[in-house]
Amino acid sequence: MKYLAAFRNGELAQRLAEEIRRMVTRPWVIMEVCGGQTHAIIRNGIDQMLPAEVELVHGPGCPVCVTPLETIDRALAIAALPRVICCSFGDMLRVPGSQKDLLRARSEGCDVRVVYSPLDAVQIARDNPNREVVFFGIGFETTAPANAMAVHLARRLGLRNFSMLISHVLVPPAIEAILQSPSNRVQAFLAAGHVCSVMGYWQYPPLAERYGVPIVITGFEPLDLLDGIRRAVRLLEAGTPHVENAYARAVSFEGNVAAQQMLAEVFEPCDRAWRGLGVIPNSGWRLRPAYRDFDAEYRFDIGHIATQEPAVCRSGEVLQGKIKPNQCPAFGTLCTPRTPLGATMVSSEGACAAYYNFGRFASTSAPAQPARTCNHGN
Repeated sequence: MKYLAAFRNGELAQRLAEEIRRMVTRPWVIMEVCGGQTHAIIRNGIDQMLPAEVELVHGPGCPVCVTPLETIDRALAIAALPRVICCSFGDMLRVPGSQKDLLRARSEGCDVRVVYSPLDAVQIARDNPNREVVFFGIGFETTAPANAMAVHLARRLGLRNFSMLISHVLVPPAIEAILQSPSNRVQAFLAAGHVCSVMGYWQYPPLAERYGVPIVITGFEPLDLLDGIRRAVRLLEAGTPHVENAYARAVSFEGNVAAQQMLAEVFEPCDRAWRGLGVIPNSGWRLRPAYRDFDAEYRFDIGHIATQEPAVCRSGEVLQGKIKPNQCPAFGTLCTPRTPLGATMVSSEGACAAYYNFGRFASTSAPAQPARTCNHGN
């Protein structure tokens, strides 16, 4: 049965690709926002199934990739302090800071621990009342509810030795920042289904209307992605900048209201720096004043740390969809998973890592000139 299902899925994938090939009449540029989607596209060769007129570019959808370099350095500075236990998800340990990463800090004697939930860090704080426990909380709207719950629980328990270094970012402001760029090429977006399962997609119709771009919410399986691309191409060809939910089995318009209420209680919007994109207004969350005592950046006074990205690394252009990873001169030579220059190579969801791991070393030719966007009045 497993092989029969795989055969049927492959057959359906070919049909979807053929339908896209029949309907496309001009060049279009579509950006998938999620790093998990990027890996699924490259791993399954979805981009190679599409007609040449449809170009996929990879957006800032990897939370590790968009965490600023100075935030990594702040985590390293906290981890080096006496009596501190620094807790993090495993995918952050090898992300390079200016001089080293958290894995190297641990080898040098810092107490850096991998946890599988922010609630694990809360428990470590309860078990170690004489130590400062800091959880490195990054991510998009998907991971934010659990982090909010951890801070809420720590406050309720009266834990004075727990704090969180926060670098939460939001998808809609990032999409808007890309669309506002004078060099933007993106004409449609595949929105991340897991983010929308939390937040819904009520924020997207105004973006689609304002900038004349279709947005399709989709999942992560090959058929999900091909269906999302098919819907996006159909909307582009028709000149209708609408929002479509192609992931209705997991996403509703309003999203998870209970999770959103928890987020609103603990967090408030703020300007946030994105690696490769700069500061985007109202694109992040920080703790509300009632929870400010749990903000590690304030508790340890490390907000002054500033850094500069390596000049040779062009991951910022990759995150904006301006170039493909293999168009960066450092790709596969100076920059590899063993010696990463940027987070897009070291992250398990980074676009550069996807191209390296799945053998996409040959640089693509210059992109075709895309057609105009759906909103011909702008």
